[in-house]
Amino acid sequence: MIRNKIHAFFNPEQFQGWGKQRKYFEGWYFKVVNADETKAYAFIPGIAMDEAGRKQAFIQVLDGKKQTSVNHLFEAGEFSPVPGVFRLNIGPNHFSEHLITLKLPDIQGDLCFKDNIPWPKHWYAPGIMGPYSFVPFMECYHGIISMDHHIQGELEIGNETVNFDHGRGYIEKDWGHSFPAAYIWMQSNHFSEPGISLKSSVAKIPWIGKSFVGFIAGLWLYDRLFSFTTYNHSILRKSYADEKKVEMVIENSNYRIELLAHRDKVASLASPIMGLMDGRIEESMTSKVEVILFDRKLHRTILSDTGRNAGLEVAGKIEEIMI
Repeated sequence: MIRNKIHAFFNPEQFQGWGKQRKYFEGWYFKVVNADETKAYAFIPGIAMDEAGRKQAFIQVLDGKKQTSVNHLFEAGEFSPVPGVFRLNIGPNHFSEHLITLKLPDIQGDLCFKDNIPWPKHWYAPGIMGPYSFVPFMECYHGIISMDHHIQGELEIGNETVNFDHGRGYIEKDWGHSFPAAYIWMQSNHFSEPGISLKSSVAKIPWIGKSFVGFIAGLWLYDRLFSFTTYNHSILRKSYADEKKVEMVIENSNYRIELLAHRDKVASLASPIMGLMDGRIEESMTSKVEVILFDRKLHRTILSDTGRNAGLEVAGKIEEIMI
């Protein structure tokens, strides 16, 4: 058990909950969009445990175009992570960084992922959480498994066969006991050209009886990651949300990233509160996000583009994270 925990710690994509029995959740987020962008889904497998130790496995399915969601529930015993690798089984359904197999009542099929772009890992920063990965009392931990990848395969969805060949995907995950009390999250890997992917979030982070506003943004631009985080000397200059738009501005000594997301219709998803999936959040998969990356030293714009099929969540007491 200890060996599994240590190995998983330095590989955030793997199951982190070895030995956990209560007040804990862990979930993975697989976003898939077909080549002509007429279909967009998120598949969210995971496990949830409440304070009394009651456990339940689940697979949520979000249809981004129809703005609907379904939560398929399973017995906890049907949740089976594989030690030492990222491989997860929930009943007859299988999930990994390169393959998902779905055998749900209304969705069956296999999707393969290739040319994945993971967030860099170092011994001093196992993933996107950086040094905060080593803090044992965080409310929620986050991981990026693939910023962008190609999809092959098809799914039988209802009475329709949906082909995902040459589509694009994205994978991330969360674990801990609750989502932040207030947060903004956005993601897109559909820009004017392939090879561009964005993920950005701002959240209220509890910290030793107090709290602070934490943020993480990453822009993959062809072959380079531009990262802006709480721990790498970046500064959050603006964080704002209203009913129509979301804005973020973050900068460091070299670069500034400006984000303007236009909100769209949403679907409701279950979210964790003290381990159990009793909360509700609203997510759009059809938003647009305008991105500007500016080189502060050369005084020139590196990228000015708009992401489509953007995932966008605005949750909780947003006024507490506005800057």
